[in-house]
Amino acid sequence: MKPWSACLPTGGNDAVRHVALIAAAQCLRVDASGQRWNVYRPGDLEALWRQMGEADFGPDERIPYWVELWPASLLLAKWLGRQQERIRGKTCLDVGCGLGLSACVAATAGAQVVGLDYIEDALHYARANARENRVAAAPLWVQMDWRWPGLKAGGFDVIWGADIFYEKRFASPLKQLFKEVLAPNGRIWLAEPERSVSSGAWDQLREAGFEIRLAAHEAVPTEGYAVTINIWEAQQTR
Repeated sequence: MKPWSACLPTGGNDAVRHVALIAAAQCLRVDASGQRWNVYRPGDLEALWRQMGEADFGPDERIPYWVELWPASLLLAKWLGRQQERIRGKTCLDVGCGLGLSACVAATAGAQVVGLDYIEDALHYARANARENRVAAAPLWVQMDWRWPGLKAGGFDVIWGADIFYEKRFASPLKQLFKEVLAPNGRIWLAEPERSVSSGAWDQLREAGFEIRLAAHEAVPTEGYAVTINIWEAQQTR
């Protein structure tokens, strides 16, 4: 796969593809930023898993985590809705955007958003979700491997991600991405569950010159239980 590419060409069959995708999809309904969002994802999740081959479980795993709206994603979407004044008119990067909910919430608040994901299929649904929810200034959806970013240095006022440190090996490339593309005086919001696997990421960010503070701490209800999510705010000090 190429390190990155602008995703999802448009053309005469675009409307047909959109209708077909929505017809076969499952719709999840989420309340965030004062409105109800219809979030579409693949309708047959078992078939999605059955289609995976041995290579999908290799070093560059392509496990379809993107089909879920994880608790961290739900809190991040609500958080962005609360930060409208801070993101309006800002150039923003959604890292690991998945189904596109947080990117769409921010775009509706007036942010100029690039939604980045490694999996092209995720971006097809993200784009469809922007269209179904009538996001006027829709995000730019980009397929990219964050280890080899093709983004403008210092080009983003705000960067965010939900549950993106779920493996220790992601900390180093994400740290480098943040250092390269965050604008001077920019900020990063990271929504993460409380778990040991991501604790080393904060140490790496601090060593790289980021100041980190806890911005929010909430229990997010899910199926039969609640997951505690922290939102960390990071700013570069050197």
